[in-house]
Amino acid sequence: KKSCETRGPTDHSSERTGSLGCVGWILVILSSIFVIVLFPITIWFCVKIVQEYERAVIFRLGRITDRKAKGPGIFFVLPCTDSFVKVDLRTVSFDIPPQEILTKDSVTVSVDGVVYFRVSDPIASVANVSNADFSTRLLAQTTLRNVLGTKNLAELLSDREGIAHSMQTNLDEATDNWGIKVERVEIKDVKLPHQLQRAMAAEAEATREARAKVIAAEGEMNASRALKEASLVIAESPSALQLRYLQTLNTIAAEKNSTIIFPLPMDVISHFMRK
Repeated sequence: KKSCETRGPTDHSSERTGSLGCVGWILVILSSIFVIVLFPITIWFCVKIVQEYERAVIFRLGRITDRKAKGPGIFFVLPCTDSFVKVDLRTVSFDIPPQEILTKDSVTVSVDGVVYFRVSDPIASVANVSNADFSTRLLAQTTLRNVLGTKNLAELLSDREGIAHSMQTNLDEATDNWGIKVERVEIKDVKLPHQLQRAMAAEAEATREARAKVIAAEGEMNASRALKEASLVIAESPSALQLRYLQTLNTIAAEKNSTIIFPLPMDVISHFMRK
């Protein structure tokens, strides 16, 4: 039992490095002799170059030769036994096609987004998945539908950053075994049905009108209180009313009006009516 337990990790690491066996080593030795014999010609088949943003995963007789990918720069391969796959390490961005999603409160919306990802482990991206780029695109679409299906319409419209962060976390965890690092996820647009847009617009307009009426009513109430206080002050001092008349005349005269309406106190009119 102890030998089996200690042998497990070594077997797992040998899957990456690759144990060629006797026949494999014989073929490698023969290939090396062939390269040495035909050196001036075979050098063009042995020397390979990858760019700064690329890495090369080398397969020797169908097995990965090393835990670390080769590059950037020059590396050598055996023309008869080795093959390699280039992996691009640059960040790739793609648009998530618009998805018809039913929200938690039974509203149908169309949502699209954009995902930025890169290859963090070239060997895992080649050995663990057939097409890492295409698989990540499909997973992003399903993750978008799954995440937005748990949100209601208000959360979808107001909490886009939280939804994008949740999608990024789920995608990053799911693509970790593929050697993919999801750097950023953004929600681009949320399209609502036209009937729902008109209903929301009518609701917002009614809310604004109701708020305007409340504000106007509060203004009228405050104005009536101010007039009441002013009338009490004028009632206590009759001369204040005359001063108010003079102030009104001064304001009218400043506007250069040809007609001036001057109010008379009711006490003066009542005096003439008695006579």
